[in-house]
Amino acid sequence: MQSFDLSLPMRLYRALNAVMPRFRALFTAHGLTEPQWRVLRVLWEREEVMFRELAALTLLPAPSLVGVVDRLQSAGLVARRRPSSDRRQALVRATARGRALEDAVMPAVERIYVDLRESLEPDVYAGLVTGLDALAASTAASDIPQHAPPATGRRTTATNTPGE
Repeated sequence: MQSFDLSLPMRLYRALNAVMPRFRALFTAHGLTEPQWRVLRVLWEREEVMFRELAALTLLPAPSLVGVVDRLQSAGLVARRRPSSDRRQALVRATARGRALEDAVMPAVERIYVDLRESLEPDVYAGLVTGLDALAASTAASDIPQHAPPATGRRTTATNTPGE
């Protein structure tokens, strides 16, 4: 068995912990949470998105996304509407105020990306991006349940950290 410290989940967590603090500081400086940022980032690239698609694109469970969108709507950054063709659905779009925030935030995001790319050799950065995309694609396409029960008879709790 591979040591816990060298397991893929722990390596991914360490990489995330190395990358995210600068982004989170930027989001906080603009009054945003990380989930709110994800929603706005998608909406800056698309005119309007169905709620279900927004959940998939942001990797936010629909029940959590409801609260995120509610808070963004209260802040005047997004708006929702129900299409007349199917009132059960909801479309979400960035408001003018939400789109203006893009101009304030994205230059700093681009600077962070430049710093990240420059912190690694170009081939290492490209390999990292390619490898992560391949891993995500192979996992999404596999028949492995996303929340599989433990393979052994040992009991686990919700507070366990994923690892090998």
